[in-house]
Amino acid sequence: MVFLRCYRSKYIWATLGVLALLWLYVFPVYRIPSDKEMVDEVLRQGQTWTRNQTGVDLYRMLLTECCDPKRMFAVTKENSPIGKVLWYDGEIYHYHTVNNETYPFFVQDTPLHLPLKKCSVVGNGGVLKHSGCGKEIDQADFIMSFQNLLWSRKSFVESMKAYGSSYIYIPAFSMKHGTDPSLRAYHALADSASDQTVLFANPDFLKNVGRFWKNHGVHGKRLSTGLFLVSLALGLCEEVTTYGFWPFSVGLDDRPVSHHYYDNILPSSRFHAMPEEFLQLWHLHKSGTLRMRLGDCAKEGQKPKREK
Repeated sequence: MVFLRCYRSKYIWATLGVLALLWLYVFPVYRIPSDKEMVDEVLRQGQTWTRNQTGVDLYRMLLTECCDPKRMFAVTKENSPIGKVLWYDGEIYHYHTVNNETYPFFVQDTPLHLPLKKCSVVGNGGVLKHSGCGKEIDQADFIMSFQNLLWSRKSFVESMKAYGSSYIYIPAFSMKHGTDPSLRAYHALADSASDQTVLFANPDFLKNVGRFWKNHGVHGKRLSTGLFLVSLALGLCEEVTTYGFWPFSVGLDDRPVSHHYYDNILPSSRFHAMPEEFLQLWHLHKSGTLRMRLGDCAKEGQKPKREK
């Protein structure tokens, strides 16, 4: 057996090592800040916030170019005629072909009167509990919030009555196992002559929004529902304020915060990249593109007291 040795190889590896160090110097390894570091960053920023119309217009333009939220956020008869193939955005190789059975479920066109003025996007973060933000949230012209789809038909219909004349936005064509429950929800509301209008999330829109944020540094397998709705709001609303978006275990007062306001079940880190999503929203807050409400709305102007 003959071994061939290249005496130049050590110089090649030395060169590659230098290039790697230069790369790390120019593009340092990205690190998610710790909970404490994020709290310190928010406290340094303070509650002072100024709306930046240039930033608002820029993100509306970027989202329009990539995702066309005004026309594509929901499946409609206009953008999804019979025969249209809806590829599921959450699963590979699964799709639904619009047919005579499902086509009547779709609204004719976007039912919203655009642009929407002042919008509140309400997340499920534990920071929302005892925040005193309810009155401020209700002052918005349009409110986007979340609720689980209840399995009991009667309980679901009853729970929806509290929302009056509103829109129920359901991702029926994101994952195969979610299609039947979504269609059952549609039938339940239709049969009860509900005031709500069911809108099915367009998988093409969700897929493009996911690609948009991936290009901006969010590397989770799938975006959270919260970031999907914030993206929709940025594309449709003139002013956006978020509540309940805080994926960290401690609040601004250094006290423990549950992940949701109703439980402390953490999402799978393999599926969602919650800290990365928060950092993107925090960047938009600091730039004046949207406003994040993270503290106690009832204590506006007061600096949070940290435990000693």
